[in-house]
Amino acid sequence: MSKVITGALYRVQRGHGKRFSTEPPPAPVRRPARVAVMLALAYKIQEAITQGKVRDQADVARRLGFTRARITHLLDLLLLAPDLQERVLFLEAVDGVQPLSERALRAVAHTRTWPDQREQWEEIDRSKLPAEAT
Repeated sequence: MSKVITGALYRVQRGHGKRFSTEPPPAPVRRPARVAVMLALAYKIQEAITQGKVRDQADVARRLGFTRARITHLLDLLLLAPDLQERVLFLEAVDGVQPLSERALRAVAHTRTWPDQREQWEEIDRSKLPAEAT
């Protein structure tokens, strides 16, 4: 005897097993990408230094419990072309998967000119970033 099921079926994968369910899968969890959060933090750090709330990068490092090198890495993100910074700020991590590593982004930021940065970004964009992130 066979059963007839009417309605929508959704494929569910748990580990190596697959099955079907009548329950729709949960919506993906979207959060700002880690690089977007780091860029926003870099802006806050630079603002605090400019306004005199902290003396320098070393003072920021002591207060946040970071190394001076880490603060330098964060502030290097501010070297990105303004349009690239805007793109970074809108990147999202979907279900915990980051669209771009901070290391890759710093490599773009260390490129000398903004047109060269844009070229390097496009290379990353074609290879790594999801279509909706561009």
